[in-house]
Amino acid sequence: MFRGRTDQTIDPKSRIILPVKFREILLKKYDNTLVLTNFDNCLIVYPTDEWIDFEDKIRKLPSGDRKVRTFKRFIISGATECTVDKQGRVLIPPSLKSYAGLERDIVIAGQINHFEIWDRKRFYQSIQDGQDFEGSEEISDIINELEL
Repeated sequence: MFRGRTDQTIDPKSRIILPVKFREILLKKYDNTLVLTNFDNCLIVYPTDEWIDFEDKIRKLPSGDRKVRTFKRFIISGATECTVDKQGRVLIPPSLKSYAGLERDIVIAGQINHFEIWDRKRFYQSIQDGQDFEGSEEISDIINELEL
């Protein structure tokens, strides 16, 4: 499971170094191939096996629904397979780097079966914005749905 977050930087060749704990998870449970795509002003990153499960769920959505087609177009067309090299680095494709506004300072944030790559300022702003969410009905609904 991908948990926690870490501040990182992108090198001049647009590579990031994955956190050691994330690399260990990839080695134990998956392989060295990841799928990156655009979502929510950041990049979401799935191990290939998890991405296949995600695509299977997307495939079951009604393709006659315009919102579903738009969602598929956005998520699937942005998807790019990337390989983790021996030093634990991943090359971020230019189009995805641009979409997420990744310049130098980034955050890699675990999301259980995948992780996100954020521009650092955007990430901490989203955390700040999320504090307003804590007391809202939306979070209560999520907690109730999880039966916590």
